[in-house]
Amino acid sequence: MGKIDMMPLLKNHVDSWTPFLQLFAKSSPIGVDIGADSILVAQLETNAKGVSLIAGGSKIRPPDVEPGSVEWQRWAIEAMRELINSGQFRGKDVIAAIPAAEVFIDHVKMSKAEKKDRWEDSILSKIKQKLPAQAEQSSIKYIPTEEDNVMVMATEHKIIDRHLAIYENAGLQIKSIAVWPTALANSYTRFFGRRKTDVETIVMLVDIKADRTDVVICRHRTLLFARSIPIAVKQLAGEQVISRLVSELHGCSGQFGSMHRKARIERLIFLSGQAVDRDICATIAKQLEMPAQMGDCLAAVEVANPACSGIDRRGCQFSWAAAFGLSLS
Repeated sequence: MGKIDMMPLLKNHVDSWTPFLQLFAKSSPIGVDIGADSILVAQLETNAKGVSLIAGGSKIRPPDVEPGSVEWQRWAIEAMRELINSGQFRGKDVIAAIPAAEVFIDHVKMSKAEKKDRWEDSILSKIKQKLPAQAEQSSIKYIPTEEDNVMVMATEHKIIDRHLAIYENAGLQIKSIAVWPTALANSYTRFFGRRKTDVETIVMLVDIKADRTDVVICRHRTLLFARSIPIAVKQLAGEQVISRLVSELHGCSGQFGSMHRKARIERLIFLSGQAVDRDICATIAKQLEMPAQMGDCLAAVEVANPACSGIDRRGCQFSWAAAFGLSLS
């Protein structure tokens, strides 16, 4: 008996239910991935069919504007205001993350005695000499991971206040300030870690961006390690810089292994999508001697109306992993 192609029938069936499914759609807040060289905004929607892109947009910093300067702040305000007002965004609620370059991250081991009493004070005593500012001038987040390890993230209050002022002056409502490692883990688990076996698999997420490379090691949603490396995608044209990035990634793997002796990284996932040449990713994976896959978040979402989405899928030069992950927070 010949096989029957059910796909046209299934497509017609799903399409006929689309207006009904939209009643149960849930719009997420706008995710804002702000960096030294660019601003990306994206809003996703979760419905019975999966995740769809409502709207998005990007702005590149003008070359005559110094990152972090007063002029940069004015540019960021105007850029976000223009992106949100000109797009098909729903509401003004945003979830943002402080840029990786302005977040201090360290990993600390706790002893059994420290776990029993006032462990946060004990951890602080170990890292306060490394902090870029005094502890009382910083917002510090402690994330217990596994094997008695703690990930510590800190940002100066004045940096947080600067970013809050940018969003306020852009007419946006901050729902929360998230952290970039969580945003990357959110994108991974939602789009590429959906199999039952992925729940216990430890992966290294590599997001090569316009101004840096962000690295996260996680067991599904559980953060285990994070580090930002000051090597940008535009620098990877030569073999020497690629080798340097591989060396840095080896260092991340080695540090992780020294802290988590019972764990092993099983897979490397590039979250940069089309922003990085696939051959470069293949070269990095080969030198790391690690199984790898490409994780294109932009290709993983449905786009109901491409003409109004604000993002051109063809030849996209940005990584959308952080912006999508923030919207899904």
